[in-house]
Parts: sequence; structure tokens; C-alpha cells
Amino acid sequence: MAILRVFLVVALAFGLAACGGGKFRSYHGPKVTSIQVHKADRKMYLLHKDKVLEEYDIALGFAPQGHKQFEGDGKTPEGVYFITHHNPKSRYHLSVGISYPNETDRAFAETQGKSPGGDIMIHGRTDYKGTNEGDWTAGCIAVKDREMEQIYAMVTARTPIVIMP
Repeated sequence: MAILRVFLVVALAFGLAACGGGKFRSYHGPKVTSIQVHKADRKMYLLHKDKVLEEYDIALGFAPQGHKQFEGDGKTPEGVYFITHHNPKSRYHLSVGISYPNETDRAFAETQGKSPGGDIMIHGRTDYKGTNEGDWTAGCIAVKDREMEQIYAMVTARTPIVIMP
């Protein structure tokens, strides 16, 4: 009887682990060759060449109109950047870095005697304490946590991201 109990406990533990659905997923589909963000439409697209693989509704910086120029302006950058890294320990579930600021961004901010800011990411929403509605980030692009798990698995460092007004 004791052996049966041990067997059942072990089987239950393995069953729960298999159903755990952790935040790290695998992706085996077509390579994401670029990301497009359409700020006005609050949409982000992951593309393989000219084919849309995935589409997401997004939240932007709390002052979404125009290109990010300075630290604290609440704007999401516009232009061509690339994915820099994956952050598994993000405050916002998971995140991937965006290469803002580039040389042009830094040079402009310097002419104004200001910092261009940085640490712009695509991230989830886990630790956000607001309503999760509307634009609420400091300049990042936010999606739902489960969507971020998918994005995290699909994109790689150096993937171009085009952020349009």
C-alpha cells in the first residue's frame, strides 16, 4: 500500500509539472525577419519577410504622440531599431530590449543638454499596478503576458524593429 501511495504522489507531481505552463515557450515556425509597430493603430506585427506571423494589440508610452527624444518624456521611439537582448527577469513578466537610443537620438539629446533615456523594451504587464488599459508605459511597448511569452520565444537578437507613427 505504501508503494502505491508513493507511486501516486510521484505520478501526480509529474502530471502537475507537465501542466505547469511556465513562461518560457518554444517556437519552431518560420523565422521572424522583422517587427513592425504601428503606433497610431496600437498594433505590432511579427513578420517573416512580407508575411504576418502574429499580430498584437499594444500599449505605448503615456505620451504616445511623436518620437521619443528625452528621458522621462513618456514617448515611444519612432524609427528603425533592432532587438538587443532577452530579459528573463523583467519587472513586467518577460521583455526584449530595443536598441533605442541610436547615435542620432543621442546626438540630438546632447544638443539640447538632456539625456535621451533608454531601456526601451517590448514587455508584458505583470507588475503594472494600473488599469492595463490605454497607454501607460514610460516609452516601452506592452502586450499581455501570454503574448509576451510567444514574442520572447519567436524573436532573436538583431531582429529589426520598425516603429512607425
